[in-house]
Amino acid sequence: MIKVLLTDDHALVRTGIKRLLEDSGQVEIIAEAESGEESIEKARELKPDVILMDVNMPGMGGLEASRRILLHDPDQKVIILTVHAEQNYPKRLLEIGARGYLTKECQLDEMLLAIRKVHEGGSYIEPRIAQKLALSMLPGNDSNLMDRLSQREFQVLLMVSEGLTNAEISRKLCLSPKTISTYRSRLMEKLEASNEFDLVRIAVEYGVVDFAQSVLTE
Repeated sequence: MIKVLLTDDHALVRTGIKRLLEDSGQVEIIAEAESGEESIEKARELKPDVILMDVNMPGMGGLEASRRILLHDPDQKVIILTVHAEQNYPKRLLEIGARGYLTKECQLDEMLLAIRKVHEGGSYIEPRIAQKLALSMLPGNDSNLMDRLSQREFQVLLMVSEGLTNAEISRKLCLSPKTISTYRSRLMEKLEASNEFDLVRIAVEYGVVDFAQSVLTE
């Protein structure tokens, strides 16, 4: 039986995924977490075989939580489960050591296959996402604007797009407000944005955040 830590901020989503996976007889959900912070705690305490991690959650979020989990224990096996099929997320998450990437549109059989492969030491990327990644690397393709950003700059962009202030971002990333202000300036320069609204527009345009989740809707 593969022991899984399930992280998602929506209780109904966790309940549905848990029921489906446990009914298969192949997986045991040993714990649930509703935030990145809680996922880090439970990963260190319980050492699950596989961690299913949502990306967009209030607070730290799945990107930073995955980074910290894997920094503490590189042998942890993280599979990202998210609504995002765009190439920016899988690329960033694979760079920090995630072993798998699935969208929430996947079928149960595919999720089980991903969990088994990752548990056995392999990796799994949903085929349509893998195809997008492969095509983006072909010669002649225009470089992605997001490729200009470092991992930390990308994290700050996510939080800016969620409407967080410098003080809030500094608390979540354990960095000084002055450092966050520097990252914002770098983002404006690298993404050729004239203001913060422009930053969010670019993030939405490149699929970094959903329009509905961005501060553009406020």
